Amino acid sequence: MKRNIKTEYNLAQDIVSVKTSTVIELKEYFILQTQETPIDIATTIKCDLENVPEKYHEIVLNMLTSKYLNKVSFGTNPFSECKPLVKRKWWQLWKSKYFTN
Repeated sequence: MKRNIKTEYNLAQDIVSVKTSTVIELKEYFILQTQETPIDIATTIKCDLENVPEKYHEIVLNMLTSKYLNKVSFGTNPFSECKPLVKRKWWQLWKSKYFTN
């Protein structure tokens, strides 16, 4: 992750806040429907990346969001350093089969 960045990005209804830190915090809200009244449950999942090398921080973030939010934003989030591969068109014979933008 790059230094001195504070940003939020949106994965549909879920918002993930990211700032320069070794702590990731995910918030999830559940509603328990009962016969009397619905009960709101707020959960917080924290992960400290102090012992994880910096080059793997984005991968850990994608692992956490896929596990707990069922969403992954690989290569499209604002701080991503991973560039997805693009398959060439049939007329682009001079390019390798897969390339980055």
